[in-house]
Amino acid sequence: MPGSTGEHRLQERFATTARARTFYDHQVFDRLDDRMRASVEEREMVFVPTADAGGEADCTFRAGPPGFVCVLDERTLLLPEYRGNGVMASLGNITENGHVGLLFVDLCESGVGLHVNGRAAVVESAALRARPGLPPRVLDALAVEGGRRVDRWVHVDVVEAYIHCAKHVPRMVRRADAPQAWGTDDPVRKGGDHFRAEHEPRPWVDAVP
Repeated sequence: MPGSTGEHRLQERFATTARARTFYDHQVFDRLDDRMRASVEEREMVFVPTADAGGEADCTFRAGPPGFVCVLDERTLLLPEYRGNGVMASLGNITENGHVGLLFVDLCESGVGLHVNGRAAVVESAALRARPGLPPRVLDALAVEGGRRVDRWVHVDVVEAYIHCAKHVPRMVRRADAPQAWGTDDPVRKGGDHFRAEHEPRPWVDAVP
């Protein structure tokens, strides 16, 4: 039966067990069907929640050209890690706790989202390049193109895939054709100190005498 012990308990408490069982039986898969695979290959963005070994959670955002998340087959995804700021928060969590949840959302048309839960591992580009039978899209992404250098990948073995309801998803009117600063180290183009947090005190930084 899909779902956690906690959600099953709350279903019983709030009398939604029958509704939940209908959802599990009709909408939850242990793989990606053809329509789900097509949806992933159309998306330009994905939200990636992870947690460390102690359960401390983090959620990040990844984006790229349509199909930047590569569907190898119905049970396997490859998520490229482009050159970034070096914090490695999500990848660090994955090395401690391989459970990962991906959320793809069509914000411009249907409003429908797709949850993909699975087991993740970090794979270096050099190791992936040595694997036979990779599709052309992955081989192209392994090269440097337009500054979008893929340093490493997240390999996801799919455990669950299911719809995210469209009813509360806002629709975006259009996609802005603003230039992307792929791979830049320019602090301003990366967002700078947008939240004016740079000089605020924090407990892990020693006080200046």
